[in-house]
Amino acid sequence: MTSNEIRNSFLDFFKSKEHRIVPSAPVIPHGDPTLLFTNAGMNQFKDVFLGIGKRDYSRAADTQKCIRVSGKHNDLEEVGVDTYHHTFFEMLGNWSFGDYYKKEAIAWAWELLTEIWGLEKKRLHATVYRTDDEAYEIWKNYLPEERIHRFDEKDNFWEMGESGPCGPCSEIHFDRTADYSGGKLVNAGVPEVIEIWNLVFIQYNRRADGSLEDLTAKHVDTGMGFERIVAVLQGKNSNYDTDVFSPLINEIEKLSNKKYSTELNNPDGIAMRVIADHVRTLSFSIADGALPGNEGRGYVLRRILRRGSRFARNLGFNEPIMFKLVSVLADSMSEVFPELMKNKDTIQRVIKAEEESFLQTLDRGIEKFEQFIKKPITVETKTIQGEDAFLLYDTFGFPLDLTELMAREQGYEVDVEGYSRKMQEQKQRSRDSRKIHSQEVELPLTEFKTEFTGYSEIENEAEVLFVQDNQVILDKTPFYVESGGQVSDTGWIVLAGEKYEVNDVRKSGDAIVHICDRNVEPLIGHKALAKIDIERRRDIMRNHSATHLLHEALNQVLGSHIKQAGSLVAPDYLRFDFNHFEKVTPEELSQIEKIVNKKIFEQIQVETNIMALEEARKNPKIKMFFGDKYGDVVRAVTMDKKYSTELCGGTHVSNTGEIGFFKIISESSIAAGVRRIEAITGRRLEDYIQQLQKKIEEEKQRNDELLDKIRQLEKEISGNKLNDIKSSIEDWIKGAKLVNSIRYIARKIEADSIDELRTIGENLRNAFGTHGIGLITSVQNDKVQLVVVVTDDLKTKYPAGKIVAQVSKFLGGSGGGKPHLATGGGKDVEKLDELLKNFGTDSFTVLPVVHN
Repeated sequence: MTSNEIRNSFLDFFKSKEHRIVPSAPVIPHGDPTLLFTNAGMNQFKDVFLGIGKRDYSRAADTQKCIRVSGKHNDLEEVGVDTYHHTFFEMLGNWSFGDYYKKEAIAWAWELLTEIWGLEKKRLHATVYRTDDEAYEIWKNYLPEERIHRFDEKDNFWEMGESGPCGPCSEIHFDRTADYSGGKLVNAGVPEVIEIWNLVFIQYNRRADGSLEDLTAKHVDTGMGFERIVAVLQGKNSNYDTDVFSPLINEIEKLSNKKYSTELNNPDGIAMRVIADHVRTLSFSIADGALPGNEGRGYVLRRILRRGSRFARNLGFNEPIMFKLVSVLADSMSEVFPELMKNKDTIQRVIKAEEESFLQTLDRGIEKFEQFIKKPITVETKTIQGEDAFLLYDTFGFPLDLTELMAREQGYEVDVEGYSRKMQEQKQRSRDSRKIHSQEVELPLTEFKTEFTGYSEIENEAEVLFVQDNQVILDKTPFYVESGGQVSDTGWIVLAGEKYEVNDVRKSGDAIVHICDRNVEPLIGHKALAKIDIERRRDIMRNHSATHLLHEALNQVLGSHIKQAGSLVAPDYLRFDFNHFEKVTPEELSQIEKIVNKKIFEQIQVETNIMALEEARKNPKIKMFFGDKYGDVVRAVTMDKKYSTELCGGTHVSNTGEIGFFKIISESSIAAGVRRIEAITGRRLEDYIQQLQKKIEEEKQRNDELLDKIRQLEKEISGNKLNDIKSSIEDWIKGAKLVNSIRYIARKIEADSIDELRTIGENLRNAFGTHGIGLITSVQNDKVQLVVVVTDDLKTKYPAGKIVAQVSKFLGGSGGGKPHLATGGGKDVEKLDELLKNFGTDSFTVLPVVHN
């Protein structure tokens, strides 16, 4: 069976058992800030197990894309070294939500493995939790007791966290030994006997005190490693020898001109397995919207890519290689996961750009590493010093695990504690620097609570709860406190007839502290009028709503990988930072502007809805951001349900038409893989247009001044050139050809115009005095310009007009003029040297004019 046939047969089997076949969730978890990556099939059903969500079905099955590369589920160091661990893998799974339980789960697992797939029954072992007699008794219907094994919590008890749903699990292991003697190797972590399926029975709730209580509804959660079962069914000892990986391995062989080795300790084989694994993780992550970066999941991906690049160097590659494997992966897996083919170009460009960036420092980093391992203290302790590992990270971009890998290859360790200490010192320096440059305001610690009315009101009467110097707390206020990128409101407080300017507002616990321009009279209990600067607020609202429209436009034009990396919503402009791997082109910026302005001109009503966080998490169309802290109740802002919905606590226009117009004024890079767009809206466009007009006028004035300077310089250069030539004329005359008492001069000079030639000709004629004929030429724009001058004593017999016509004709042109000075031109530039050489000789005789 091929891998595709195996996957389909699993899903078809459970479909026949009345399971809903559901699509894989993205590897980037939606609405779960506790996870960097989807690491198990149950992630998308977590809310059901927690009792806070429901589905319209009680049985489900799927193949889930999973990544395990961080936290307790971290298989990175085993990848490539053994035959069955991966950073990216598929997990085949089936679930029961309060429906069937242990009896059916075990029976169906046995049926699929032995009857549908035909695995040899003697090679199967089962494990159960040490006290799970129920599962043990069920397994006795299928296996002899010597192949049913009890284990403790470490291997056979599943928990979601320190508290919450949990339960015993039963694993199915496959014995690859030749003599069926693998019983003692179950759970030993060796390739001879491997786990192929884990059946989890969620029947308890772990209380905060550690005790267990029975759940009212019991669930089944199973997971089967797809790559492992394919290896078993295809009779392979290594997952990498199956048709899941063979297209990638074959391409790496072709590109490297090296043969793949199945020997586990062969360095080329290890490198090929690592690269094949890592390109899968990178490709699926990027296809689902993640990008390499410096924080969170972005840094995990960057670590994986740089680890892969280093192994590629071991194979002899000195240029990007991993991006070339994306097409092979897409061709082999896009039938099941079409997002690979859909985003293939983006995936290739991101990986290639990251590879190119790292390769610039890889060689120098390796050279520095080689210096470090030769240091006496390193040799003595067999340990890379923490400060050295940190320098490799900070200067050359080496992730810690890459340095650890290189150290292990040399038989060394890394002082991780020292590395962490250096990292913390750097972070503290950064915090101290920010503190120095920020305006610190010491806020009062209070238990007061302020109601925010600013979504619907621009001013309100409020009771004064607290006053300390220039800080005032009211029981309610329309002033918005800076949050989510939107700056704080400013305005005024009127108290006892005195008007105080509010320059800032801050949050202190549940209270909003108004910071005024001077000390406020402490009239506790009195009524005050709080009023925001409404024109400023309207500008802010225009920019905030435009930011939401911009975010979706970026997704449509640049790709679904776009994620917000920061923002600023101010009254005079908006700033939006986002993950992207290359400069946004002028054409793309124009397209983005058109999309945003189209939504503005459609005059869409802006809707806000208050909902439970769990409800928002179920809606994949709502933009949520990893790492953001949301309360149990959230506010969703929608501008056309088919276009943009985001969780947002900021203030917005009521209709997109109020934004007026949207204009991008700059696009730039602020960090590796992070771009920034700045834009303006509404009445700021008037200022912008005026500024542009002013710049145009200033540029025009500068251009006029430059043209004047150029003309002046040209005049000076021309004058200097003429002076140089004038000083050379005497030398010309001394070297003139003398024929029949007539002096002939033929010269080629550099001149910018025919006028310059005339001037030089006049100077030559004057210098001759008598008995002189001169030919001055210059090549301009691939054509010959000519001036002929004749002294007064010869002009009747040898008129310049006749001579210039004669020489111009020789050059394929024409000319004419007065007897003493005439001009002409020709196109045969290549004949000019011949003309100059022969002018005034027998080969080119100037004929006299015969007068009747």
